[in-house]
Amino acid sequence: MPEITGYAEIAAHYRQQIQNGTLRPGDTMPSLRQVCEQFGVAQTTANRAYRMLKMEGLTLPKSGVGTVVTGPISNNISNRVLLHESTGSALDGGESSRILEVGTTGADELVAPRLDVAPGTPVHVRRRLVSRNGVPVHLSSSYYPAYVIAVTPELTEPVSTGGSRELAAERLGVAQKQVLEEVTSRLATEPEKTTLGLTAGDVIVTQVVRTVILEDDRVVEVAVKVAGGATILRWSTFLSPEREARQ
Repeated sequence: MPEITGYAEIAAHYRQQIQNGTLRPGDTMPSLRQVCEQFGVAQTTANRAYRMLKMEGLTLPKSGVGTVVTGPISNNISNRVLLHESTGSALDGGESSRILEVGTTGADELVAPRLDVAPGTPVHVRRRLVSRNGVPVHLSSSYYPAYVIAVTPELTEPVSTGGSRELAAERLGVAQKQVLEEVTSRLATEPEKTTLGLTAGDVIVTQVVRTVILEDDRVVEVAVKVAGGATILRWSTFLSPEREARQ
C-alpha cells in the first residue's frame, strides 16, 4: 500500500471501504493500534481519522467492542447536491437506484399544499428504491408539477437520471435555493414493508417530506422518503457562517 500519513487520507481509505461494502454495517473497525501499525502514524493521527468518520455518521463507538460501522445511511439533500456537483450523480459510492414506477397521479393531501395545487390535480410521480451495496436504504416518491415535466420529459421514462431535481433546475435555468424537510414516524404500509424487506408485524418507519424551492420561489420537487428504523438519516449542518459560505 502507498505511504499514507495524513488523517484525512486514512479516513478516506476507510470511508471508501464502508461505501463499497468491504466494511458492512455492524462490522468492527480496526483498533487504533492496528491503524497506527498499518499506516505508520501516531495514535493522535489515527484518532483524528476515526473522529472524522464518526462526525460523518459512518461509525460509532460501541462499549466493549470498539468502533463499529453504522447501519445503512441515507444522505440528505445537501450531501446529494454536493455529490452531483462533483461527480454528475446524486448517488453516493455503493448506492444504486431502481425505478419502481413512473406516471401521473392526483396530488393527495400531503403533496397538494406543498406543490401549491388543488387536491386531485394531476402531477407526475417517480417512485424508486435506493439501496446501498444491495441493502434497501429508503423508498422515495418524487412529485413534479407540469412545468417541470415540460422541460424534463426524461422524468417520464423509467430510467434513473442520476439527479432528476438538478436536471430540472438546469433546464428551467433557475438554481435551487432552499429545502424544507419535515420528519415524522409512522407505521409502514404493507407495500412499503415488502419493498424495504421489513418482516416484523408492526414496523415503525421514518418519513421525510422534502420540498425543494428554486431561486424564483417555484417548487421544483416534493419528495416523500420512507426508511426503516435501522436506516440512519444523516444531516450535517455547519454552525459557523464562514464554513457554511464555503460550501
